[in-house]
Formats: sequence, structure tokens, C-alpha cells
Amino acid sequence: MPYRKIVWSLFFVFFVFAGRAQNIYNSTDFWRNVRFGGGIGLGFTKGGFNATLSPSAIYLFNNQFATGPGLSFSYAKFSNDKLLAYGGSWISLYNPFKFLQVSADFEELRINRTYDDGTLRLENNYWSPALFLGIGFVNQNFTVGVRYDALYDHNKSIYANAWMPFVRVYF
Repeated sequence: MPYRKIVWSLFFVFFVFAGRAQNIYNSTDFWRNVRFGGGIGLGFTKGGFNATLSPSAIYLFNNQFATGPGLSFSYAKFSNDKLLAYGGSWISLYNPFKFLQVSADFEELRINRTYDDGTLRLENNYWSPALFLGIGFVNQNFTVGVRYDALYDHNKSIYANAWMPFVRVYF
């Protein structure tokens, strides 16, 4: 799909130009500007369970802009339906004001779904892209907000809908 190549190319070009502007390749302070964080989630329902682990790292170019890669792993089992999702992402964060953060996060997940009711077993394996555009309120390393998946596909996404809240922490 051509939009994947375009999105990844834009992220790469932006990262390279921002890196050259900040001269990060020759800087001994590179690791001082790297922050680690991500998300973790657990859910329990009657007859179901889900878990998510999403580590990430960002590079702070200045007080307003940061960008970096992330990984994502999810597992869910609801009655006879099992889901395994894994993949990567690239996030860019912009703080126009100290208390406000705007974000763009491109995620590509490999989805492996299995449904088995004892008589019929169905498997569905595919790639699912997401482009999250978000806004949140910042308090030091902690951000809480809402994001929208501009590429949301009701039939393929592992998310319930295109809108979702988020909590982001980087150390």
C-alpha cells in the first residue's frame, strides 16, 4: 500500500533533517536527551483476558520537539477468540506550550486471530496500520489526552473505535 511508504519516508526524512539541525550525530550528549517510557495494560472480563506491553524511546531535540521508535505486543483471549498483535511504531511529539502536547504516532501491527468453537477453526493473519493524531495535557514527564486513528478500519483494527484516551510517561 503506497501510504505506508509515504508515511515511513516522511518520518525518516523529518528525523534526519531534525537530527542534522541539532547535530546529534557528533554530540556526546546524545544519551542525555533520550527518554524511555511506554505503556502497559491488563484487562480481565468474564471469560476474557488481554495484556499489552508497549515500550518506546524518544529523543528530545529541544523543549518543544521529540521523536522516536516504539514496539508493541498484545495478547487477548475472549471465549474462543484469541488474538496476538505485534509490531512497531514511530512517534513524534510537539509541545507548542509547556502544558500542551500534540502527537503523531504511526503504528504497524501484525495481527494473528484465531477462532475455534470446537467444530470450526478460523485463522486470520494480516497487517494493520494506524496513524494516531493526538492532543494531551502535560505535567512534567506525564501526559494524558485523547488520540484519533486517521486510518481506522472497523473490520481490521484491534481497537474498539478510532477515538481513544492515552496516558504517556517518559523518564
